[in-house]
Amino acid sequence: MSELEAERATATEDLCRFLAACYYEPTEAFAQERLFASMLAAAQTLHPDLAARARGLEAAFAGQELETLLVDYTRLFLGPVNPLAQPYASFWRAGEKALMQESTMAVLALYAEGDFEMDEDFRDLPDHVAVELEFLYLLNFRIHRLAAGTDGAADLPRLHALRQRFLDEHLAAWIGPFAQAVQAGAECAFYREVAALTEMFVRMQRAQ
Repeated sequence: MSELEAERATATEDLCRFLAACYYEPTEAFAQERLFASMLAAAQTLHPDLAARARGLEAAFAGQELETLLVDYTRLFLGPVNPLAQPYASFWRAGEKALMQESTMAVLALYAEGDFEMDEDFRDLPDHVAVELEFLYLLNFRIHRLAAGTDGAADLPRLHALRQRFLDEHLAAWIGPFAQAVQAGAECAFYREVAALTEMFVRMQRAQ
């Protein structure tokens, strides 16, 4: 693996996990830990279009009171009833717009195949957008480490195939309508930009 390839692989991993963080409840730590500067750096390494989307995140987050962001986050993803943008794959994959359907079982099988275990403290559904992005991060991380070394290289084809199946059959199949719902329902520019960046990144990952 060349130095450039290694740099791009690390940026891909970083953008996966940083995007996942954006779908958790917003806190002051987003700004304090320089989340958006790190996202922009990763995006710049990967593609100019991703960088263009990531460039406005910090200003969009800082331009709103935290309470306003929390209200928008709740309206979009939590409810209390009929969230504007359900963050679960099963809602968008199942024809009846329901949760915990066959697609949820399918992604759990993919998680098991990838030796992915959710944190015991996580109390949401396993097909939440943040969890799926974290699984994509894990797959990219493992592929990168195997490609950079010699041990375990025989497992690379299996991980590449698993990553592509996950993108083709699952994440890329629902991220578009989800992102569109976020953009249509968000009152804060921050969530509109996060959704647009997420969809663009996932599409690029699938085509890679």
